[in-house]
Amino acid sequence: MSRTTATIPDDLTDLMNGAISAGIFENKSDAIRHVLREYFEEHQNARIAAAVSLYEDGEITLGTAARLAGVNRFEMRDILREEGVELRFGVEDMEAARDEIDTARNLE
Repeated sequence: MSRTTATIPDDLTDLMNGAISAGIFENKSDAIRHVLREYFEEHQNARIAAAVSLYEDGEITLGTAARLAGVNRFEMRDILREEGVELRFGVEDMEAARDEIDTARNLE
């Protein structure tokens, strides 16, 4: 899991701290994870846009893009084509190959 630092307006910080005090969240990290998960669950287009951007930048594989977007690999290929993103075929190294295999096992 990665670490991220964020600047949050005082009113949102107060609400987050109040929610933690009320037992809604365990801590700040839990609150932020919950809010981000909920956002991306409710905004499929944002999930897809993020996955397309990461794939286009070469940061993730097709399988990972599909998992992040919440679609299967075939749908992800179609989405990438529709967005004008050039598909990469094959894997560049063993780590990418393992990632593709793990992602394929977790899809459907």
